[in-house]
Amino acid sequence: MFRKGGPTILNLIFTSAIQTRKMSSLPTGPVYFGPFEVTSQVFLTTTHSFALVNLKPLLPGHVLVCPRKSYRRLTDLTAPELTDLFQAVQRVQRMLARHYFTSPAKSGSSSEPNGIKHDKDAPADGSPEAGSFNIAIQDGAEAGQTVAHVHVHVIPRIRGATAKEGPGPGDQIYESMAAEEGNVGGALWDRELKKFLSRLGDRPEPGGSFPSIEDSERHPRSAEEMEAEAKLFRSVLERMGDMESGSGQ
Repeated sequence: MFRKGGPTILNLIFTSAIQTRKMSSLPTGPVYFGPFEVTSQVFLTTTHSFALVNLKPLLPGHVLVCPRKSYRRLTDLTAPELTDLFQAVQRVQRMLARHYFTSPAKSGSSSEPNGIKHDKDAPADGSPEAGSFNIAIQDGAEAGQTVAHVHVHVIPRIRGATAKEGPGPGDQIYESMAAEEGNVGGALWDRELKKFLSRLGDRPEPGGSFPSIEDSERHPRSAEEMEAEAKLFRSVLERMGDMESGSGQ
């Protein structure tokens, strides 16, 4: 029996169904990671979060999980948003484990071809325990954050393939994350620049020459110089308007 006022099986099933419906694999509208639209890269959305494939993954399966709102720092998130973010991280871990932590199909036998039996205490195939993960947040520019939008790096480490080399402290993945190869913002910026240049077309070439002017006398101007000249021209136009009004033209 259930105590009075306590949860019932129907309530638990209903709550689980609601939570499942709140997670979707397809975004319903444009999704932005900082200033960059990443809708086509998004593979999971929740009430407060989304997950996207990385433009510049350090290892296979390296993805990002972000709050929907473009918060700069982790401490800016509300309690519900923070809870939702890390629930999404867990969900992504389980998804990546199912994809990457699965060994080749086994036969019905409980032994390897060489006669060695499987360890009955070994983690289930495709479970998070069948491999490992790097879960990292670069919280602020001084920590290496290159897009001012909180994002959690989730990186699966596959045994026998992408696991850390050797026992003991230290992991090359963190050095890579802080280097150009882990520069998420730089990669997105390069992509947007490439899109812009493709729309802009080829750079115009000079033509239709004027009488030569000594190049040594020509120098780039500062913004202040150009603003001053614009102000001068505006004053000239204003005076022209006054003169035309006074002469009745």
